[in-house]
Amino acid sequence: MIFRAQWKEGEEDTGLKQLKDTSVAQKLIDDGDLMTVAAFTWLNHIFLYYECIQQELQPEALFKTLGACLEDWPGKSNKRKWMPMIDVFHFNEPVSYENWLRKEPVERRVGRVAHLKPEMIPSYIYYHYQLQEERAFLGDKYEIIALHDNLMFGYQEFPKVIEQPLTTPKLTTSGTPENWNDSRMDIHFQPWADGHLYFKPIEAVFALYGGESKGPAAL
Repeated sequence: MIFRAQWKEGEEDTGLKQLKDTSVAQKLIDDGDLMTVAAFTWLNHIFLYYECIQQELQPEALFKTLGACLEDWPGKSNKRKWMPMIDVFHFNEPVSYENWLRKEPVERRVGRVAHLKPEMIPSYIYYHYQLQEERAFLGDKYEIIALHDNLMFGYQEFPKVIEQPLTTPKLTTSGTPENWNDSRMDIHFQPWADGHLYFKPIEAVFALYGGESKGPAAL
């Protein structure tokens, strides 16, 4: 689950204190409802990444009072505090609880952001879905890139774990460029003010992982 939110003006300090209170998230981990939870901030944005085990949980289940510090997002009959971000690329995905457990200690959990040129979003998704489902090459098991508007958030863990996915690929084609540079990702990204392309790392607020302690009672 990947969500983004935005601080209300003047509420960042109060909200950040509440975001750092991980007691509810830790209890959900201890109860076997979550495996990993991580939060990141960038400017007035908040990004939340977490892995549900038994059922999908909404961010309000992790941070019950934080909504008072967040802006409303229009677009539905009931305005939302947390906007779901769309998974637009991953190298791997879980097939079971045991499959997704980290086999070695994680040294760093990293969040990063980048902007796509709006007109290049379809092309970016096209190339990455093709790569993802053709298994043109392998990459980090725990890396995922999500999109909302033209803002992308990426989650990564280090050291990287490279494994062959166990899920069945959804494509039997072979359209991914043999040389990935031929996909011209450089023309897809909106440059930063300093001229940098691609992703930049953002500030980590916290990261929790409960895989070592206990598994889900229902699995």
